[in-house]
Amino acid sequence: MKYQWIFFDADETLFSFDGFAGLKRMFAAYGVDFQAADFDEFQQLNKPLWVQYQNAEISAQQLQTTRFERWGKRLGKSAAELNRHYLLAMAEICRPLEGVTETLQYLAAGAKLAIITNGFTLMQQLRLQNTGLQDYFEFITVSEEVGIAKPDARIFAHSLQRAQVKDKRKVLMVGDTLQSDIQGGINAGLDTCWLAHRRTNETAIQPAYTVNRFAELAEVVKASR
Repeated sequence: MKYQWIFFDADETLFSFDGFAGLKRMFAAYGVDFQAADFDEFQQLNKPLWVQYQNAEISAQQLQTTRFERWGKRLGKSAAELNRHYLLAMAEICRPLEGVTETLQYLAAGAKLAIITNGFTLMQQLRLQNTGLQDYFEFITVSEEVGIAKPDARIFAHSLQRAQVKDKRKVLMVGDTLQSDIQGGINAGLDTCWLAHRRTNETAIQPAYTVNRFAELAEVVKASR
């Protein structure tokens, strides 16, 4: 096996991420029947904030509170409280994607595994515990903690340092998002594998490998030399 370390994104790479279901669950506790139109309105604010966060224009805290300011005013609650309950709800409904557990078991027999995520610490820790996947990973690098988000090469450099990697050619970055996971890995000088989920790459970003299902990663790693 060529790769001694494999770094993974979290959302929609290892774990399912259903923001609508999480918000619906969270708002139900406040007596709100959260509907698809409410989700569309939320995403109109949330999505641009994530772009700003990845571009280092706002902090993790600003993202998390700003996206719930409107709902906080409607409900008479703080945006920070709503955000915390949302993260808890997302951790509760989280499930590994198909093939993840079995494939991680195979990969961990020949390489060390870690996570690099732009997500938030509270949710990441809880869902690793809830899904029973925590034992597969040597560490998790969370952008909220290090103050740098993918695709910035520095969050990868931080992870490489934690892993005490001496040869970057023996590290593979796996993720579902071309702009953050794959471009970020390329920025850091790593081989990358895009989990495409049957999408077409219409960008100039070129991963070393492309798979449609997580289980296919085992063959990619096995065949690498």
